[in-house]
Amino acid sequence: MSIRRLPPQTVNRIAAGEVVERPASVIKELVENAIDAGATQVDIRYEDGGRAAITITDDGKGMSPAELPIAIERHATSKLSPNEAGEWDLLNIHSMGFRGEALPSIGSIARLTITSQTESDDSAWEIAVEGGAESKPRPAPRFGLHGTRVNVRDLFYATPARLKFLKSERSESLAISDIVKRLAMANPAVGMTLSNGTRTTLKVARQSNDQEGRLARLASILGADFGQNAIEIDKEREGIRLSGFAGLPTYSRGNSQHQFLFVNGRPVRDKLLHGALRGAYQDFLARDRHPVVALYIDLPSDHVDVNVHPAKTEVRFRNPGLVRGLIVSAIRHSLAAAGHRASTTVSDYALGKIQAEQPQYAFQQNYNRPFSGAPMPYRHDPAMQPLVDGMTVNDYGFSAKVEEIGEGYQAEGYVPDAQHKDFTANPLGAARAQLHETYVVAQTNDGIVIVDQHAAHERLVYERMKMAMAGKGVERQALLIPDIVDLGETDAARVLARADELADMGLVIEPFGTGAVAVRETPALMGEMNIQSLLRDLADDISEYDEALSLKEKFEHVCGTMACHGSVRAGRRLNGAEMNALLRDMEATPHSGQCNHGRPTYVELKLADIERLFGRR
Repeated sequence: MSIRRLPPQTVNRIAAGEVVERPASVIKELVENAIDAGATQVDIRYEDGGRAAITITDDGKGMSPAELPIAIERHATSKLSPNEAGEWDLLNIHSMGFRGEALPSIGSIARLTITSQTESDDSAWEIAVEGGAESKPRPAPRFGLHGTRVNVRDLFYATPARLKFLKSERSESLAISDIVKRLAMANPAVGMTLSNGTRTTLKVARQSNDQEGRLARLASILGADFGQNAIEIDKEREGIRLSGFAGLPTYSRGNSQHQFLFVNGRPVRDKLLHGALRGAYQDFLARDRHPVVALYIDLPSDHVDVNVHPAKTEVRFRNPGLVRGLIVSAIRHSLAAAGHRASTTVSDYALGKIQAEQPQYAFQQNYNRPFSGAPMPYRHDPAMQPLVDGMTVNDYGFSAKVEEIGEGYQAEGYVPDAQHKDFTANPLGAARAQLHETYVVAQTNDGIVIVDQHAAHERLVYERMKMAMAGKGVERQALLIPDIVDLGETDAARVLARADELADMGLVIEPFGTGAVAVRETPALMGEMNIQSLLRDLADDISEYDEALSLKEKFEHVCGTMACHGSVRAGRRLNGAEMNALLRDMEATPHSGQCNHGRPTYVELKLADIERLFGRR
């Protein structure tokens, strides 16, 4: 068999198989071209999930009639240029695109028309490519001051076999929406609209390219709840800046689809970055819950390689450990700074459940006069008994008790002599009652707070255990006979490379022949454990996420179990001082807004919301 040169059309179709996977890929490439052209507004329209037609219009600088034929040539681009020595540096890329493959690839499998105009030209110019066959540029009507309009029709008509691999119209539309949203989040200074031919599904206005503008753009796409429940991230280390916003642990999701990561303005999907997120939140979320984040990593272009995949959605960092460490430490410091804060969606969910389950007759009182909004006077009832601070509770048999203040739970720094101090100005308010020996009810200046006493105290005990462990280190227990684990040469090398990190957590290992590891000491806190299973999990974690998550998660499970058993149990009656001490401890302890599994420890209801429940507003 002799070696043959492939014709250009075949070469373009091969490239199209890598670059143009589905209609969403076409839109991604064309929108990135518009952004590189300096566009401040990009309008996207598609039909039939992108199969029938795709039209993208931008207000970028446009192309001259001489540039149009070059634009549809393979490996022709304006994004790369040689340096003074005539070398083309692929590690110093400052644009979204750089391969010069998108337009010729699209033109080889679809009917492509490009209409472009510059501000200095008297008319627009148009060029067409159908199944790889090119036309010459011809004049066309102007459609604005400057910019480009790209029209793609009958996608994959020249390679009909590819059509069989496309999904339903709905699935393709969702993929288009996802990629456009990611590009919009990455570029807040660019306004975007997305239309499916019948309605506009996304419309975002231009924002400033700073943290404030990013949050406004994120809130317009992810919803106002994200803006209310996200904490700001802005850290820099060794020339690498991490900025953006991370959701509170109580504002989490059941999958990782709401994690948006951007490297030098480019949306990416990177296992290392997702592993870093998992490590940052592992102390606050169960394994089946995932945080909502939008993080922007900016670093010198020669510190990251974007030329590792035709779709440019994967990157490689020169120093991945530095990037991972920056993400983990920045998020954890920001979560600690959030203190006891819990997401507003917790109270919204509670109010929604109350309103959904409230019987209709609750607001249908048989009064012949309009409701004035003033409270009805209480009738005298001997069951009404005065309690602490002048509060009264009508005892109809349910458990609502506030006893005389006495000895009991004491918070660090809590002064018993201040037992009559008015704590309603504090974030978690002043304790007023305990319901069913499980829930503490507190009054704030503008509402009430309901605290799950066991979940709250479990987090407090857990945080104290972590601080104590950090101070004195992890105690180890030596094995009488070292445990030999055969992992295979590759996995053993991965685990041994992290031997120092594992030793800090109490697991001492050393090489034992080819592909085997000898375990000499284990963490005393964990008692008997399946060492072989643990080491295999560690090898998988290091391979997948470049981090030893399994051991850390086992630590958290043990500490969490100990904290659970050592906490104030549900069913224990607390007096007024104990309840106030618990609230003050929560205010002073980071992460106390959620238990060790990401569930909320308290619900706050504003007075205005409560009044709406009773028809006062």
